Amino acid sequence: MLLSVRIITPLFVLFAGVQARFNTSNCKLVSDSESQRKALRLLEPLTNQNFTTEGQEKEKYSYIFQVCGDAGGVKNAGLIQQEKGGKTIRIGDYSKTVATAGSDWVLLIYEGGEKYDSHCSSEERKAMIMISCSSSSKSAFSVVMEENQKQKNCYYLFELDTTAVCPAVSSKLSAGSIVLIVVISSLTVYIIGGFLYQRLVVGAKGVEQFPNFAFWSEIGNLSADGCDFVCRSRGNREEPPTYRGVGTEPLGEEPEERDDHLLPM
Repeated sequence: MLLSVRIITPLFVLFAGVQARFNTSNCKLVSDSESQRKALRLLEPLTNQNFTTEGQEKEKYSYIFQVCGDAGGVKNAGLIQQEKGGKTIRIGDYSKTVATAGSDWVLLIYEGGEKYDSHCSSEERKAMIMISCSSSSKSAFSVVMEENQKQKNCYYLFELDTTAVCPAVSSKLSAGSIVLIVVISSLTVYIIGGFLYQRLVVGAKGVEQFPNFAFWSEIGNLSADGCDFVCRSRGNREEPPTYRGVGTEPLGEEPEERDDHLLPM
């Protein structure tokens, strides 16, 4: 049974990865490029999810959005507008996609929606979804505006806050930090391990439970001896006398010099 789990688990992970790549490949780019494909790959965690929000118009609409999938079950529709108990309007198709990525955002554009009835020169609707990095674990989808007061290039603008497009936070430790961590960890293991050994194996009590207590108790004296040996002179501190008769040791009696031979006879 355990062997079966070990075999099935990697296969499941591999299948899930292939399925995620397949989901984003459903989006057909208007102008295919590697940069746009890379932008779409950032959105793989958001696939197979319907994001819904309510509009702010006088007539209440709800909007349903899906990344490279059928929003609300409508085939090829990446974003739709639904009237309360009424018809569904296709705002944008993922078969006509444009994707642009920044450091912490992706702008996803769905073109090829249903045409306007009278305004915007009866052109096709277009949905622009700004997908931004958010620290919240829960995604938030909202409608920002509908620009339909122009002759051309009208659009719907939406916003989706999610952690999917947040850049990976890399934590790099300096060499000094690594050395400090190693030293502190080694010292902790030494103290705890030595304490347990002294207490459980040797049977020490009190301060003697500290590992190598005899050595550490003498470390101050040893340091002082070393400093004394290095920094202090061991030679004779008394300066030799410069002049005769001024020395510190008592002088012996000098022999008398006789000069009788110099007197005239």
